[in-house]
Amino acid sequence: RQGACTRTGSQSHEPDLPPGAQACVTLLNRTGFLCRDRGSCIPASRVCDGVPTCAHGEDEEEALCRDVPQSLPSFLVARCGDPASWIYSDQKCDGVNNCGDCSDELSPVTTCPPCGPGWWRCPSTVFRYCGCIPRTLCRDHVQHCSDWSDEYSCPGP
Repeated sequence: RQGACTRTGSQSHEPDLPPGAQACVTLLNRTGFLCRDRGSCIPASRVCDGVPTCAHGEDEEEALCRDVPQSLPSFLVARCGDPASWIYSDQKCDGVNNCGDCSDELSPVTTCPPCGPGWWRCPSTVFRYCGCIPRTLCRDHVQHCSDWSDEYSCPGP
């Protein structure tokens, strides 16, 4: 069994959800959607993506996907710095600039843990990354950090 579950739905601030819609934690320690079989926890970003991932297709049900993101349970959605923009909650703090303004990776909108072991903290020059770059980009003779620390200080992968 994969992670903790929390029951949602029927509260006034939540949309009408399929009965028993639950949050779970994926094997990668990200927010997920618990399928009806109670054993499959799919990443939040796999819900309403046009491809049924749960065995019975409940991740693509019309009640859930009719008006994304408003029809999604709040545990699946994270807001960006621009209130009109959103991402799936499993895309927050993943090292990638999913919001386009780094608000999913940097404060004050988001508080993420420090860079993981495969990452180097620096002011990035690459739009895709925000405050950390993959160590595989270190010492590759290409500037990825505005202070050049990826070429001169980072120990590499």
